[in-house]
Amino acid sequence: MTEYALDDDQRTLIEALSRVTARSSSARGLYIHGPAGRGKSWVTNTFFEALPTKCKTRVHFHGFLDSLHRSIHDRRLRREGDVQDAVAHALDDITGRSRVLFFDEFHVHDSGDARLLTRLLEHVFRQDLTVIMTSNYAPDDLLPDPIWHHLFEPGIALIKANTETFELDGPIDYRTLAHDHSRGFASGSWTTSAVRPQAHEATSIQVRDREFPVLAARADELWISFAQLCETPTSTIEYLDWGRSFASWAIADVPAFADADAQAQQRFINVVDVLVDADVPTTFVSPLDLDAFLSGTTARPDAYRMASRLQLLRR
Repeated sequence: MTEYALDDDQRTLIEALSRVTARSSSARGLYIHGPAGRGKSWVTNTFFEALPTKCKTRVHFHGFLDSLHRSIHDRRLRREGDVQDAVAHALDDITGRSRVLFFDEFHVHDSGDARLLTRLLEHVFRQDLTVIMTSNYAPDDLLPDPIWHHLFEPGIALIKANTETFELDGPIDYRTLAHDHSRGFASGSWTTSAVRPQAHEATSIQVRDREFPVLAARADELWISFAQLCETPTSTIEYLDWGRSFASWAIADVPAFADADAQAQQRFINVVDVLVDADVPTTFVSPLDLDAFLSGTTARPDAYRMASRLQLLRR
């Protein structure tokens, strides 16, 4: 995000963060929520980095679940206790000796994740960690699907009982303002034309025991089509791995968002989440300009966050 003067709400947020991390509040943590682009992650990341302690851990939603599942899987392979023990030890692996845990982009849409995230909350509050969370959702709105919402009610109760809630709801989406395009995700672009890889560069790349076709896998650049990325059974496991392996990405043939099926839409939202958090320069190649693409994003949960983040790009 580009540099800008703090607004009044952001200054109040810093005061709340200071109060909670200094333990001068009765709350055990701070749950920060509000619309996309208001500076929740930017302010909290900056504050977290400045905390004068090494006993702190930052996790992002997708990276956390990937690390948790890998740790549980590895412990089960080594037959270290039952499933419940494996989950508890996996959580210890992630939080370590931290006294402050910052969980960025907390959200719950999957019923299968609801119990694991509840276990995380039980664990960190039992360990007396100071917990800072950012989210686009108020606590009561987590896992919004009415069919499954009850599965996360215990987690919601833990959040409300242990944290102070802060709503950052200013009128400006700061991602719509001018940006520094010299580095990171914001140095990428949304374009309707690009020099594509030649046919002979087509290859496949491996993640764990699976292979995935791509347009090109150069030393520092991944070229992949929307169909290869989002219309096949890929997951954040692959996105995180490729985000670590390639310094830049190019995603080709991005269709109108409304023309993709629901699973492809969610995968694209997840890809953008991962690329922004990893700050990977990314070129999106589409027959549509960005405004036309974004016009079809209003009906999908979390698409507003993706829409806000794509505003960071050069056009």
